[in-house]
Amino acid sequence: MTETCHGRCFCKAVSFEILTPIRWSVTCHCESCRRQCSAPMTTYIGVPDTQWKWTGAAPKVYRSSPGVERTFCENCGTPLSFRSENMTGLMHFYVAAMEEPERFEPQLHVAYEEKLSWLNISDDLPKREGPKVVISD
Repeated sequence: MTETCHGRCFCKAVSFEILTPIRWSVTCHCESCRRQCSAPMTTYIGVPDTQWKWTGAAPKVYRSSPGVERTFCENCGTPLSFRSENMTGLMHFYVAAMEEPERFEPQLHVAYEEKLSWLNISDDLPKREGPKVVISD
């Protein structure tokens, strides 16, 4: 069943909508995601390009590394998404930017080898090394 879900930045200037189903929901421990979000880890959803659109102001784009673009609100600084050339046709939105983040429970951990040593993970989710996400539809 297809549903429309909404997300936004803190000041509400940048907003977006997605259509479900999403491809995946993943918790990432890589240094790049931690630094962009100023958090010990972050969770994002993979959404095919045909299933999302900006509905408010367009975000600013920061090219954080070769082939990677990260978006954020130029007004309040909220990180919103990232795109990687390694995963074409997908936008990855941060679950914390969704209006109903509870709907997007993570399915696995990625870049687990970069997890902060003091962060204790007690869930039973698969834990993968590296950023590559492979989840069957």
